[in-house]
Amino acid sequence: MIKRDFHADAPYTKLLTDITEVPCSDGKLYVSPIMDCCSGEILSLEMRDNMKKELCIDTVKCLYKQCRLAQGVILHSDRGSQYTSDVFRSELRKHGITQSLSGTGHCFDNARMESIFATLKKEKLYRIPTYKMTREEVKTVIFRYIFSYYNTIRIHTGNLFRFSPVKYREWLRRTTGKPAA
Repeated sequence: MIKRDFHADAPYTKLLTDITEVPCSDGKLYVSPIMDCCSGEILSLEMRDNMKKELCIDTVKCLYKQCRLAQGVILHSDRGSQYTSDVFRSELRKHGITQSLSGTGHCFDNARMESIFATLKKEKLYRIPTYKMTREEVKTVIFRYIFSYYNTIRIHTGNLFRFSPVKYREWLRRTTGKPAA
């Protein structure tokens, strides 16, 4: 459904998700965020020691608790088994979310989400020895980076004014008069 069009005119209409892994001293940490295509804001974030479907399901549940989503919101992901599972699809239907999947073997179909992971790793994780840190320590680093810096302070070239994602979403709410979720 997305067809590599990662632009959205309004918040909470087109969302992206994926999973990345981070090496830690006590094993791998799997990171599952959901990003808003309009503002670039990370709306939901779950992290676990495995990448089972429950990680992705709980990321959607967290999203639903954080945001009031209208029916028909699109959530785009790759075709990982977590996202194609009946349980995950059922969770999306429960919340009125329409699923969009990348084409088989088309990594560029979710390029904007992959770009978020590259930014997280280049700006934060590659600068610290995560492989010497526990998963819990790395979770704290990632959580703080996303919610205290990336969403609220870091400028983005994806919007006209180079606002942070939260500031851009708030600016849109003020100028369009539409309530934020």
